[in-house]
Amino acid sequence: MSERTVALDKLDRAILRRLQDNGRETYDLIGAQVGLSPSAVLRRARRLEELGVIDRYVALVRPERVGLGLTAYLNVRLEKHTESHKRNPMDLFRASVQTWPEVVECAALTGEMDYLLRVVVADMAHYSRFIMDTLLKHPSVQDCKTSFVLDRVKATTALPV
Repeated sequence: MSERTVALDKLDRAILRRLQDNGRETYDLIGAQVGLSPSAVLRRARRLEELGVIDRYVALVRPERVGLGLTAYLNVRLEKHTESHKRNPMDLFRASVQTWPEVVECAALTGEMDYLLRVVVADMAHYSRFIMDTLLKHPSVQDCKTSFVLDRVKATTALPV
């Protein structure tokens, strides 16, 4: 994934830090904090959106509050060649992951395993159903190893800009 880096000045970075902390912050308040008028903050924020620096605005939901009390990280290794499919096993897997709501993050890795999945489910029974009925039945999956989250020591979506 090679995307063009956007040059950011000190004010852009200050605006980004505040928006990452609270995406609903008013431009009046941000302007007061960074020393700009609200209209200047608005212009800069729109420019950052147009350049793709700001991808989107979202609500961050606490999983436990919506009945999703178990988080697991799964290392997944794929079969390198799948005879029954004409498509590349990695392409098949990538397409399937997009349809699995339990998978909230998927990263391709170097090393022994091919992918790292962050999976959020209600409980161990839900996890077991996902593993047995979905992940391990996928034709590209050879092996997976799971680690369960005991405690979230740090969880942030903010980047160090």
